[in-house]
Amino acid sequence: MTDRDAIRHLCLLRTSAIGDVTHVVPLVHRLRAHFPGASLTWIIGKLEHRLVGDLSGVEFVVFDKARGWAGMRAVRKALGGRRFDALLHMQVALRSNLLSTLVQADRRIGYDRARSRDLHGLFVHERIPARRGEHALDAIGSFAEPLGVPRGSVQWDIPVPEEAREWAREQIPITAPTLVVSPSSSHPLRNWRAERYAAVIDHAAARGLRVLLTGGPSAAERAMADAILAACRSQPVDLTGRDTLKRALALFSRADMVLTPDSGPMHMANAVGTPVIGLHAASNPARSGPYSDRRWCVDRYDDAARHFLHKSARELRWGTKIERPGVMDLIGVTDVIERMEALMKHLGIGR
Repeated sequence: MTDRDAIRHLCLLRTSAIGDVTHVVPLVHRLRAHFPGASLTWIIGKLEHRLVGDLSGVEFVVFDKARGWAGMRAVRKALGGRRFDALLHMQVALRSNLLSTLVQADRRIGYDRARSRDLHGLFVHERIPARRGEHALDAIGSFAEPLGVPRGSVQWDIPVPEEAREWAREQIPITAPTLVVSPSSSHPLRNWRAERYAAVIDHAAARGLRVLLTGGPSAAERAMADAILAACRSQPVDLTGRDTLKRALALFSRADMVLTPDSGPMHMANAVGTPVIGLHAASNPARSGPYSDRRWCVDRYDDAARHFLHKSARELRWGTKIERPGVMDLIGVTDVIERMEALMKHLGIGR
């Protein structure tokens, strides 16, 4: 166990992705509460910084991976040769392992052996407890345990500026029960078919829900939105490319439910307390689904394991992704409508 006064300077390394960065926020709150006098530095990705870079009491060092070695040199300059009492190295990719060498720390805490890869063990001196079956958020939260910080309640409280809240109020008036559809993951093989989204959107519209279609400004997300709109008989509101990460948080907070595959928006919606209809076949919702409530997810992960890997889900290494062409076709339209209807009944909405 570590005395609170022994920790004065902490460094966190988790640069990406949006969902995982969202999972780090409860850890930040726990560390700040347990070590109120300590300084906290977080090395984070450029995009991800836009989501959480206004958390109070945290110094952010932004790593722009697009700049390659120049981005790493910028991190080294920002750290200025400082030495930390501990580094919480929460990312196992080779680039992050190399980035961690720029941090001088007395203690270097990383993942257990089962969750390590890309030579992660060479860059750390201590490891978090080895546990199978943990949600990704709990795994990240366990980085506090070697510092003597007990597990506690999960708190997000990601700041949302008033401009973003005002924009969200304009999109979602309080009179209309609303479904927000965020159809695209950064992993294309986790995405569902556009015509199936359209069928669910039409059903939701017929049941009295206002449907908003969201997504980022990339060409792939624009193409997905256009394909969905072309297949719809109803007319969902198309906000694709119009929101920012902060606006998306505000939008999700005003929605009654969010429909999405395993993606950053799934975890953002969960962080603001909105029920998520998660689409899981390529990934295990027990590990990477919406943390607070997975009752409304469609789970075809075991079916995918049996179909593509010829094993049951419980036989796979924890965290195995089944990102194969056609895996998301295991999820049918009726599967999603059934979960949406159950959630609507639970919320008491829809005609």
